[in-house]
Amino acid sequence: MRWDLYTPLRTRLADEVGTLHKQADVRVALCYPSPYSVGMSSLGFQTIYRELHAHPRATAERAFLPDDDAQVQAHRDAHAPVVTMETQTPLADFDALAFSVSYELELTGLFELLSLSGMPLHASERDERQPLVICGGPLTFSNPATLAPFADLIILGEAEDLIHTLVDALAERLPKRTLLEKLHGKRGFFAPALGDLGPQAVLPEVAKADDDRLPARSQILTPHTELRSMFLIEPERGCSRGCTYCVMRRTTNGGMRTVAPERVLELIPEHARKVGLVGAAVTDHPRIVDLVRTLVDSGREVGISSLRAEQLVKKPELVRLLAKSGARTLTTAADGASERLRTALDRKTNAQQILGAAQLARDSGFAKFKLYLMVGLPGETDDDLDELALFATELSRILPLSFGCAPFVAKRNTPMDGAPFAGVAEVERKLEKLRKLLRGKAEVKPTSARWAWVEYMLAQGGPDAGLAAEDAWRAGGSFAAWKRAFKERGVMPFVGRRVVDGRQKLPQLAQWPTAQA
Repeated sequence: MRWDLYTPLRTRLADEVGTLHKQADVRVALCYPSPYSVGMSSLGFQTIYRELHAHPRATAERAFLPDDDAQVQAHRDAHAPVVTMETQTPLADFDALAFSVSYELELTGLFELLSLSGMPLHASERDERQPLVICGGPLTFSNPATLAPFADLIILGEAEDLIHTLVDALAERLPKRTLLEKLHGKRGFFAPALGDLGPQAVLPEVAKADDDRLPARSQILTPHTELRSMFLIEPERGCSRGCTYCVMRRTTNGGMRTVAPERVLELIPEHARKVGLVGAAVTDHPRIVDLVRTLVDSGREVGISSLRAEQLVKKPELVRLLAKSGARTLTTAADGASERLRTALDRKTNAQQILGAAQLARDSGFAKFKLYLMVGLPGETDDDLDELALFATELSRILPLSFGCAPFVAKRNTPMDGAPFAGVAEVERKLEKLRKLLRGKAEVKPTSARWAWVEYMLAQGGPDAGLAAEDAWRAGGSFAAWKRAFKERGVMPFVGRRVVDGRQKLPQLAQWPTAQA
């Protein structure tokens, strides 16, 4: 075995502040199916790590996917299992493996971690000697179905309370089947072996954490992430808005729940000089300016995860405070390329508000303005892209401009559930058209149309899509392998399914057309 493969773990561990160590009866490996730099930027992952340690009978250690394909192959060649950060213990030695899965394409990281740990991927092939495999995380708010073949248990939604119920059950040392029967059907718990997540199934209700457990916040600060040594905390959770494409809209877990700035400030450690305010609608917080002002006046650098243009023009001091704290690029979202599309999406942002935010950014000393945009929305035409080009001309006269362009991917548990993918060729055509239209006016940074289609097939798929993901991973993970796997498994997206008042229903109107690769 090559022990040098574990050197990065020990180096990173030595650089952490806030790492928890504890001995307890129930030992859980908290696993993230992406590399350390990504996993340690996840607020939910860090929160569950702290909650596990807070239970009197549990301890948790963290494990991550190796940094890149070369490191993964090195582990395979050396027959070196993935081990935990804290004690370098193989995953197979724990009572349970709890995976936090953020989005669909992290499925292959789940496969990789299980495989490198010497464990069967399928729940049906694991026995009593092997750890219970639990899956949770943001993916479960929209479509947990692709996890079904691989998870013994799925935790749906907010897990701060559920993780304590889980540990209580693990501490009873019940046989796996008995434990699953005990938890399955309770709010937020779903055992695939005992239920159905097929095409006609109604998704189980996601759990909501008690407000007393808010806010989620960092436990560990580390310099080895993209958010270098930044303390993350949520001043609010959820959203009161109704954007039709968003999983975290007002019908999800009761909309937005706010945390008093005094409570947020109380929980930020003195040594944290960089603070990230995280949430789906941070700038909607009624006291966000007071909170940011206090942080900036204390000499801290502040970042906000979700800046809404319409709120920025109402709260110009917020823009000035972010500039004062050291931010150089102001980033917000347009989402639709035209006013017509933004209205159709129920996106409460218009062109004048975006222009106003750009002007505030320039006046406050920002160097760049960035907009997020979705391409390939249902009903989108070239006229919408032409309107965007004219709008970009106005914006570029105010500040240097860039667009982050993502192909639209419909998610389950939203009103746009079942909307088709525009097609790889069509999305690529539109992205190329945008590049030409915006040349000399704005930088265009698109994400891959091909991988967006893969994401769509998983987002709209069932357990068979999860099995196709396994096939594609075993075949090397190329786009061709994914296309072949979906075809051979006969995977079809849940086209035509809609959400009404939080429940899945079939539309009365004509079915949307089938998505094309």
